[in-house]
Amino acid sequence: MKLVAGLGNVPESRYRGTRHNVGFEVVDLLARRHGVPFDAAPVDALQARWKPGGPGGDVLFVKPLTLMNLSGQAVGGACRYYKVALEDVLIVCDDVNLPLGRLRARASGSEGGHNGLRSIASHLGTTGYARLRVGVGRGDVRRDLADHVLARFEPEELPGIADAITRGADAIDLWIADGLARVMNTFNRAEEE
Repeated sequence: MKLVAGLGNVPESRYRGTRHNVGFEVVDLLARRHGVPFDAAPVDALQARWKPGGPGGDVLFVKPLTLMNLSGQAVGGACRYYKVALEDVLIVCDDVNLPLGRLRARASGSEGGHNGLRSIASHLGTTGYARLRVGVGRGDVRRDLADHVLARFEPEELPGIADAITRGADAIDLWIADGLARVMNTFNRAEEE
């Protein structure tokens, strides 16, 4: 089984459409694309289980029901409950250090100041898990970073982030089918050109 966790803040209307909820939006698109509904999970999360067939097994799309800073509770719990191997985990999150709409996939690394990733590393006991970061831009450096990530996108940013969410879902479908190296070669390189 593979597990794709999209990070966000509790799926409530006040957080919908914010920069911090881009991970939720990517897994929401994947669930719609594959026709699977979200249900309650045995951990503090919503889950949608896709059965694509083939040797890879099922894919579990997960949205933690915690605040961002506690995402590791749900992700770590789901990995333990379903006995998901670390190499079969992919985390999708926002990244203020990437320009709006840019994607970057990595096999491991630091949390880069992202509290959701820090929580996941704490609960998994390692930073050696794959992640797909979706650039949401930093905005005005004089603005408080927490206010920035909890803000909704400006109207002129909406087309760019909508495209990034679609490409993020495409990248995850490629990860499911062909692995992370293919995703990095396809999406990281295309983003740099």
